[in-house]
Amino acid sequence: MSVLSFRRLTTTAEPVSAGDATITPEARAWVVRLPFGGVVWHRPVAVRVERGGRIERIRILDLSGWLVALFTGLTLVATALLLVTSFRHRRKNRE
Repeated sequence: MSVLSFRRLTTTAEPVSAGDATITPEARAWVVRLPFGGVVWHRPVAVRVERGGRIERIRILDLSGWLVALFTGLTLVATALLLVTSFRHRRKNRE
């Protein structure tokens, strides 16, 4: 068994018919497996609409995913700034 694996999967769900259109949802999953567990981030990416022999792919904007990434980045920056400030404050007090 490997120590770490990382995969990106694109999946489709069962097509749904609505009137003269057939709609197929698409999703993407990022899978990280570790020896003690793992993480899966699964999100919608598009829908395929087939109508009259023509296929159109409509992308889905995943706003919540972007917001999670933004807040995670801001949290990491804030944590780094607090650590640097704390380190400088401790060093200054020792002198």
